Amino acid sequence: MKLKVLLRLIGVVQLILGAFYLFLPLQFLSMQGLSTPGADNAYPLGMLAARFLAYGIGMLVIARDPEKHLFWINNMILIQAVDLAVGIFYTAIGTVALAHSGFPMFNATLFIILLTLWRPKATANA
Repeated sequence: MKLKVLLRLIGVVQLILGAFYLFLPLQFLSMQGLSTPGADNAYPLGMLAARFLAYGIGMLVIARDPEKHLFWINNMILIQAVDLAVGIFYTAIGTVALAHSGFPMFNATLFIILLTLWRPKATANA
């Protein structure tokens, strides 16, 4: 039950990020305290939005029967691990302030830990 709730929460977070990057990409960066790139960067941010939206919908589907979707749960752990590593790197070199990266890095860490602890156990194919 707790894994299903977590997967739904992650799905909603992905959908919210997707909506912001699709409909307000440059404004969303500014709201986060990040520098606003040129207007032409809205195009790749819109493509990024598609991935957030697809994974958000996917997490909601996966939440119905997590045991059948270990591969996708592990992929979300990978996504969160990369997110965390990128956050640590750009914060450590001073490109992004901890005030801007701290919350996303906390979320990534929390999602990595909980998904790892609560994911279904892999079954051996006979």
